[in-house]
Amino acid sequence: MSEKTRVLFLCTGNSARSQMAEGLLRHLAGDRFEVFSAGTFATFVRPQAIEVMDEISIDISRHRSKSLDEFLDTPFDYVVTV
Repeated sequence: MSEKTRVLFLCTGNSARSQMAEGLLRHLAGDRFEVFSAGTFATFVRPQAIEVMDEISIDISRHRSKSLDEFLDTPFDYVVTV
């Protein structure tokens, strides 16, 4: 079996858009993609993002906000800015 494609969703604070994109791709295609998200700086995951994702039965309540610095030595196939 081949390695999963590694995707990083990147935004400013890693509080909503990138967190939601991470959760959505992992939910839809986690068997094919290794999915991460980060921000130019870490903040917190917005309760509104958790609530909206819950409305479509995707749980991101255990996500944490991460800084891009955590991934500087990590190779990615795709980096998607949101």
